[in-house]
Amino acid sequence: MLASRNSSSHSTFFILLGIPGLENYQFWVAFPFCVMYIVAVTGNITILHIIRIDHTLHEPMYLFLAMLATTDLVLSSSTQPKMLAILWFHDHKIEYHACLIQVFFIHAFSSVESGVLMTMALDRYVAICFPLRHSSILTTSAVIKLGAVVMVRGLLWVSPFCFMVSRMPFCPNKIIPQSYCEHMAVLKLVCADTRVNRGYGLFVAFSVVGFDIIVISVSYVMILRAVLRLPSGEARLKAFGTCASHIGVILTLYIPALFTFLTHRFGHHVPRVVHIMFANVYLLVPPMLNPIIYGVRTKQIRDRVTRGFCVKGS
Repeated sequence: MLASRNSSSHSTFFILLGIPGLENYQFWVAFPFCVMYIVAVTGNITILHIIRIDHTLHEPMYLFLAMLATTDLVLSSSTQPKMLAILWFHDHKIEYHACLIQVFFIHAFSSVESGVLMTMALDRYVAICFPLRHSSILTTSAVIKLGAVVMVRGLLWVSPFCFMVSRMPFCPNKIIPQSYCEHMAVLKLVCADTRVNRGYGLFVAFSVVGFDIIVISVSYVMILRAVLRLPSGEARLKAFGTCASHIGVILTLYIPALFTFLTHRFGHHVPRVVHIMFANVYLLVPPMLNPIIYGVRTKQIRDRVTRGFCVKGS
């Protein structure tokens, strides 16, 4: 009831500005974003379809890849349709509850994506350091349990964001100077002490991302040590190639995500247009690049896609 009173008396809706500073170019800026979104959706659905129909791909690496593709679809679709509506049709208004739902999906599935990348690093570690025991350690049941833990962690850690914000009064200002609802952007509209919210946000960011980065780093240090011990140069090259795509995916997620996170809290002198563009890149570029990177680097998926095109062409 309290959340209902707050939303009805203070903010039944918010106004998303889109990309402040590029108002005269927003219509044209939307086109590359639209192309990237189409590539992201098409690529990730293709990955999911290939893994679903090819039973030889029902292995840990590809099951984790399916989890990553699903997460990318949710992340990109939680923001891009509304952003395109803002840039093309000037549909700047977003309902209060829709905004909170968007906050939840963005942060929960960003956490899930980070967790999936961590489990993929663990999979590479087991595959390279314990190749003979890989199938017995990472069984299908173990993969599903890891995926469930990552999902539950994201949902439980992020749910308090929306709960705490929904119980707070909002100022008359309803303008969010970006193209989607994000926790810190919404929090800046609250007319109350938000130190608890900000502290919890920092705790979640550092506990989730910090833990995942530590596990990923340790995994790749162990992988590097194991690879350098391999007697064959060809084997070392193959192992490095297997890990290169995963490292690329990790960097495309964490670099813009950390820039956006730090800019929201400490980057008061960063031009707003730079901040907003990075915020959009962080939620769209990884979902677009992941299926391309894994499609090109993974022979089984690449061959399956090639065969599909050959069948259609004939």
